Amino acid sequence: MTLPKLVSTPMTPRLTDPRGLIDETVHIIRETAGQFTRPALMFSGGKDSMVMLDVARRAFWPSAIPFPLLHVDTGQNFPEVIEFRDRMVGAYGVDLIVASVQDTLTGGRAEQNGDSRNRVQAVTLREAIAANQFDAVLGGARRDEEKARAKERVFSIRDEFGRWDPRNQRPELWDLYNGRLRPREHVRVFPISDWTELDVWTYIAALDLDVPSLYFAHERPVFERAGMLLAVTDFTPPRDGDRVYTESVRYRTIGDTTCTAAIRSTARTPHDVITETAATRVSERAATRIDDRISDFAMEDRKREGYF
Repeated sequence: MTLPKLVSTPMTPRLTDPRGLIDETVHIIRETAGQFTRPALMFSGGKDSMVMLDVARRAFWPSAIPFPLLHVDTGQNFPEVIEFRDRMVGAYGVDLIVASVQDTLTGGRAEQNGDSRNRVQAVTLREAIAANQFDAVLGGARRDEEKARAKERVFSIRDEFGRWDPRNQRPELWDLYNGRLRPREHVRVFPISDWTELDVWTYIAALDLDVPSLYFAHERPVFERAGMLLAVTDFTPPRDGDRVYTESVRYRTIGDTTCTAAIRSTARTPHDVITETAATRVSERAATRIDDRISDFAMEDRKREGYF
């Protein structure tokens, strides 16, 4: 389970050695397993959760990962990502719990507002945490993604409704994490909080880690909405007046099809993506997540409601 050196070519930027970040992440994952009775790891099949899964295997090798995976499924995913998710669950030999947003809607426990189901995810996640009695949920959020993420502690305390209060978080000194909980509280844990998008791709390239094909340049029918490129899918059909055309695109982040946009790209390998990422000055969420454009505080508002 050693990490091979990553060799730079004249056409790629010099890359930092990720060993320090990996050691930190391994420590956080082990602390979570040691301090909590029933943790779970959020796994959507995206690049960040894939890195989390791989580092978790490293943390407990040669033993099995001692907690299940949890996916909050909106029912509006890219089919390539769901196929990849299921394939990785089998390859890593882990248990997967799927919490369905559609079941939450059908049961009348939440209402969908507009096309996106992102806000409903918070309700479905709370239900899954309660039903499975999870006291800690590990997620792949990073501080460089969005300014509300930068306020997070590594151990982020949530109340009985899953709500995040930035004023009610504990100091984190060095690598000391306080996992004591009051009744009905739980903690969201962010082991790759200090990683950047470039760090994630460095890890993927170094280990030749498998990720969904959508992260690499491919041609697909798209149309523009809110200044972003949306794929033509059953959940995102073009409206009257939308011009549909074929473009070479890739995805920097993968989520619900209704709010996840593509970018124009010719990057077909991890090294190509690293070169492209090193040159960009726009965060992945700002460039590709339509729901973050509702307001300057869209992410923070959703987190206060229980969003991951």
